[in-house]
Amino acid sequence: MNVLITGATGLVGSKLVALLYQDNHIIHYLSTSKSKLKNDFNYKGFYWNPSTGEIDKNAFEGVSVIIHLAGASISKKWTTSYKKEIIESRVEGANLIFETLKDTPHQVTQFISASAVGIYPDDLNYVYHENNTQIDESFLGEVTQLWEASANQFKSLSISVSIVRIGVVFAKESGALVEMTKPIRYGFGAVLGSGQQYVSWIHIDDLTAIFKYILDANLKGIYNAVSPYPITNEEMTKAIAKTINKPLFLPNVPKFVLNLLLGEMHIILTSSQNVSCRKILDAGFQFHFASLNKSLQNLLK
Repeated sequence: MNVLITGATGLVGSKLVALLYQDNHIIHYLSTSKSKLKNDFNYKGFYWNPSTGEIDKNAFEGVSVIIHLAGASISKKWTTSYKKEIIESRVEGANLIFETLKDTPHQVTQFISASAVGIYPDDLNYVYHENNTQIDESFLGEVTQLWEASANQFKSLSISVSIVRIGVVFAKESGALVEMTKPIRYGFGAVLGSGQQYVSWIHIDDLTAIFKYILDANLKGIYNAVSPYPITNEEMTKAIAKTINKPLFLPNVPKFVLNLLLGEMHIILTSSQNVSCRKILDAGFQFHFASLNKSLQNLLK
């Protein structure tokens, strides 16, 4: 099968490409960097620039599934200009692909888009499922709502749409786990805020396996990509410290301090989303790294 991926050279994208290779899929990918374009037998790069509307239509040749992962990191300071970039990097790319397919003969039957559990409101008690219709009133809620709307427009082209709401991704190369581990490793680890906020997390290998499972089974609709066992920030911080054999002796970092240090983006660390993965489990998916301890042992040892 020919699969077109945006964000293929990023953390999740590169892992997903490696996984799809195992099934002999032919990967096409879109990149805004001409230096990253390759033209191998089963891995071909094509130039695009969503900001200017440029796209190489050869990227769609023989493609039946598109996986849209591209998006600027939310972990950089949220200035007004960067917030605009966060939204546009997700929405403009989907819009450009949509407009291109609308006017070009193609064989695309499925569009799989990343999204995030940040769409769910901050709540210490509620367990969120995919049928929840409430949208968080924060910037993250705005981003994810626009992100998913840009994916859902493909339904008008008789293309099935799958949306993967991703939790906090744990990986050894980079990302949330690496950043959370740094202060603990150097003796400055501390629980953030009350510590009671839920973190719905997922091991990167399980995340890429979910994308592949949705592709292989042609699943439609929204799926939460999180471990079956969400944890609190306090539990997570203590588990990381225990795994790397480091003590925790500093007091909790108050929410107002995080707000002073990080501004609006402190909600990434202090908001609570207890998210269920029951739907993907009921569809037959099996997690390899369901437990936090197994994941931390795999990634930190």
